Amino acid sequence: MPSSVVNSYIYFPETEVLRIIYQSGAVYDYLKVPVSISEKFREARSKGRFLNSVIKRRFKYIKVS
Repeated sequence: MPSSVVNSYIYFPETEVLRIIYQSGAVYDYLKVPVSISEKFREARSKGRFLNSVIKRRFKYIKVS
C-alpha cells in the first residue's frame, strides 16, 4: 500500500471508525464510515485521492494525535 499521503489505516467495524495514520505521523479518526466505504478505500489504487475526494468530504473526523 505505498502512498505519499497515507502511512497506514485501521477500520473498526463495531464503531464504524476509520483511523488514518498519515505519513506526517498525524492520526485522525473518521466517524460513521460504513463498511462499504472502508472496503472501497482498501481497494482504492490511490489512497490519498480516495481520502480527499470521498472520505474527507462526507465524514466528520477528530484528530487523535
